[in-house]
Amino acid sequence: MTHNSPAARAARRAFVLQGRFRRFFSNLGPGLITGAADDDPSGIATYSVTGAAFGYAPLWTAILSFPLMAAIQIMCARLGMVTGLGLAVVIRVRYPRWVLWGACSLLVLANVVNIAADLGGMADVSQLLTGVRSRYWTPVYALVLVWLLFWTSYRTIARVFKWLTLALFAYVAAAFLAHPDWLAVVRATLIPRVQWTASYWATLVAILGTTISPYLFFWQAAQEVEEEIASGKSTVAQREGASRRELRRSRNDVLTGMFFSNLVMYFIILTAAATLHAQGRTAISTAREAAEALRPLAGAGAYWLFSLGLIGAGMLGVPVLAGSCAYAIAEAADWTGSLEVHPPLAHGFYAVIAIAMGLGLGLDYAGLNAVKMLFWSAVLNGALAPPLLVLVVLLTSRADVMGEHRNGPLLRWLGWTCAVVMLVATVVMLATAYLA
Repeated sequence: MTHNSPAARAARRAFVLQGRFRRFFSNLGPGLITGAADDDPSGIATYSVTGAAFGYAPLWTAILSFPLMAAIQIMCARLGMVTGLGLAVVIRVRYPRWVLWGACSLLVLANVVNIAADLGGMADVSQLLTGVRSRYWTPVYALVLVWLLFWTSYRTIARVFKWLTLALFAYVAAAFLAHPDWLAVVRATLIPRVQWTASYWATLVAILGTTISPYLFFWQAAQEVEEEIASGKSTVAQREGASRRELRRSRNDVLTGMFFSNLVMYFIILTAAATLHAQGRTAISTAREAAEALRPLAGAGAYWLFSLGLIGAGMLGVPVLAGSCAYAIAEAADWTGSLEVHPPLAHGFYAVIAIAMGLGLGLDYAGLNAVKMLFWSAVLNGALAPPLLVLVVLLTSRADVMGEHRNGPLLRWLGWTCAVVMLVATVVMLATAYLA
């Protein structure tokens, strides 16, 4: 084989492509992890309920949500990279205390309910597999996660449990095996159909709330700061500023994470529509019913596949929920706070994690249905997100905060569109519920 033979040129091209793929995936970090955490048990339940209740009709929401969620997370990532500070710190510096603590209160309220829902969902699927009542599993998961967060790091948790979330991609295969009406799928994806009912608008708010969740705003910025601290930039002065190359790498990371998150959302809705809705099973109230969507792929193993995916998602998502509470409160109160710092050096930070988990655990014993709690926690996230979205867009559009890296016209437009869409959806949901 000569140096310029077709085979040699093909080998060189393959080598170059392999190197590009390797560099691309090695640059993925906070954005990919945030995307994985976005598909938490609340999201899985919401998408399953959506597909079962409304069939293919809500598939268009994937086209709507992707650019909006990606734009907001890019803003949060850029804020952390350029300022070298978390979102709550920047709010504390730029706005009155009532704005700061109002934002933190909205976050904590949404997160505690979400933690309760996710722990309840994990316990519910564990009961499905073992027959042991969910009330015994809930404290087990809470204690295990608290121990892992206190004595390991989130990176360790993510490295281990992200593999379980790969089970969620089974929905892609199950969708094809269920033989959906592809013409109807394409039509529903590209042509929005809106129903003026309270249940439809609550579902729309839930979809937006579980994809564009307040806790991810604080988490994304904090993790960008953690990345810089891990690289040796221990002071704010060292972390301030970012090159265009660094921002481009972060943008690619976020876009990749949000794309995979949105892809999982799309196929869970599609699979539930092609199986449960097509069979006339339009109301999901138990984990067993939600797991039935995977039967075309896994048969009797559908419960195992669904349970492993949901438990893995919970093990990734709950630490992000508790951790984002801790980051926000620690940043607002000017405490030392980091998941890379051991508890003796960050008492307040870890106390917030423990309290958030404890409150969530307490809500689980209120006797609420796990699937309904997962769904309504997503609705709550959607209803509480607009004020926080406004803060994110305002801060990242300010030259005195972001310098030359402030939002361009496209990011600003997407950010304001996101805030308006979520606010209007919440208002219409409340109006249709009142008039029903």
